[in-house]
Amino acid sequence: MHTSYAEYLASEHASATKHEYVRGDVFAMAGGTIEHGRLQVAMASELRAALRGKPCSVFSGDVRIRVEATDFSCYPDISVVCTKLQTSAIDGQAITNPKLLVEVLPDSTEGYDRGAKFAHYRRIPSLEEYVLVSQAEPLVEVYRRNERDEWTLVAEAHAGDAVELRSLAVSVRVDAVYEDPLTP
Repeated sequence: MHTSYAEYLASEHASATKHEYVRGDVFAMAGGTIEHGRLQVAMASELRAALRGKPCSVFSGDVRIRVEATDFSCYPDISVVCTKLQTSAIDGQAITNPKLLVEVLPDSTEGYDRGAKFAHYRRIPSLEEYVLVSQAEPLVEVYRRNERDEWTLVAEAHAGDAVELRSLAVSVRVDAVYEDPLTP
């Protein structure tokens, strides 16, 4: 059944579950795991600390991103906007100009996050980097848009490494993201 964007927004406002919108189709998002939540907060915390004093804001997975070019809306795990926040003309609660997006990769959505979802994200003109955080091992991958508007994998950072996020002019230590104070 085709759903208008206005119907999607009304439903989303009344729902406790988040949904993705893809050209009239609506899909419920799966609940997260404990590890997913821990990694999401750790990465967001590291980004926020690294960006202190810069004109950038870090947003959680509760904030929608709208890709106007593909009629797609979703909730990335982390979004970063710098300089000036822009929202969709049809959805004042959906950001349209992220500079960097982060997804934490559970086994259940890894293929989608690397494939179809990334295809939508690549159509965001402001997006410069896409960061994937593995749940399976200490691994942070960075895809970057180059001057020819092509996306390439530019970093695979493991334990002991730091990952450079050129779009934000910061680096993040992989060990800081994966540090778990509850593990002896």
